[in-house]
Amino acid sequence: MDAGHEIAAARRRAGLTQAQLAERAATSQATVSTYEAGRKEPSAATFARLLAAAGSRLAVVPGTTVRTPSRAELARRGRILGQVIELAEALPSRASRELRSPRLADLVRPQHPAA
Repeated sequence: MDAGHEIAAARRRAGLTQAQLAERAATSQATVSTYEAGRKEPSAATFARLLAAAGSRLAVVPGTTVRTPSRAELARRGRILGQVIELAEALPSRASRELRSPRLADLVRPQHPAA
């Protein structure tokens, strides 16, 4: 959720200017502008106060639960990240006129046939 977008939308629905909303919420027009532009995030209390001044309110809506990855999943992701870093380190760090990259054979791990 973008707080600034929500503040601006609530203000427009109420037919208020930034100055009018600021006066109702006991803040300045510059502060409302800063929040709406996304240059600063309001605290939860300030966000609720601005919405209330525009005739809206915060609501808690059930959503999806946050899944904590298992140790195995974290380990798998760690290995992938290690491979990405390894590849990045193998690439040239400076631009050159010639394309120089690691040989594909150096990057591919040999596969051992099943016995």
